[in-house]
Amino acid sequence: MLSRPTAGPVAHYLPILASAIQMKRSGPNDQVVTAHAILLGDRINTSGVEGETLSTSPLAIRIDNEGIAVLFRYGVVVLIGLSQQQEQELLEKLSARVSGRLDRYEEETAVIKLAEEDEDQVPAGGPILVRAMSPERLLVISDVLAKSVVLAHDERRVAEVFEVIEPFARELATRGKARLNRTGILRLIGNALLVQHRVSGRVAITEKPDALWDRPDLERLYARLEDEYELQERVDTLNRKLAVISETATTLADIIDTQRSLRLELIIVALIALEIVITFYQILTSRAGH
Repeated sequence: MLSRPTAGPVAHYLPILASAIQMKRSGPNDQVVTAHAILLGDRINTSGVEGETLSTSPLAIRIDNEGIAVLFRYGVVVLIGLSQQQEQELLEKLSARVSGRLDRYEEETAVIKLAEEDEDQVPAGGPILVRAMSPERLLVISDVLAKSVVLAHDERRVAEVFEVIEPFARELATRGKARLNRTGILRLIGNALLVQHRVSGRVAITEKPDALWDRPDLERLYARLEDEYELQERVDTLNRKLAVISETATTLADIIDTQRSLRLELIIVALIALEIVITFYQILTSRAGH
């Protein structure tokens, strides 16, 4: 069970948020809205963002009386109920606030639909079915989409690191040695640490959204979304891969250190042998002079 905090950042804004979300009807009992999650970079500066504030944690603002934008400080924006043009205009406004901008955005889209039954459902591969288009539900869905898109980016980065490690491992298996570069190995360790920091620290994938403090009855919806997007399983898989990368990088670094130590020992032996040769030469030349 969740313990309720002293102040709920979402609850104060919920009446405003409820009136801010305008849904497009395609039928008398049918409401559909699209949520578009985009990973823009490492961080988004959310202080002083213009617009009517609908929620503070995460920051949600009204966009042109038609939808909302939910901004997460760890670099993700979730756009709900906006047209493509509105999305583009907002992204241009946010560009100056993004640090560590990505060359290629990571994106994920979900369709949210009003359920015919009196229960929130998350069918596999289908739209997210909700009892009501309530602001709390949309914030919970935004939280899961934001975490999912960050995980997708981290999974791709880890896969790229594995592609770099694989040739070294194959060469060691076939030849018993490999051409290793210490700088490259240190880069591998650095990439692994960055992904690990994002997964375990800044993004806090396994933590529940703040909206659940005020609406614990939505924990079932969050659990179903978490299961559909496999958040916990993906985090566990990432952590296992990061552990493999760390162990492999440490092993390769040890091999490099061993090779360098061996070369240093050979250089020392060669210098000693050279000194002996010079000493014998000096002795021989001294005797020949006499």
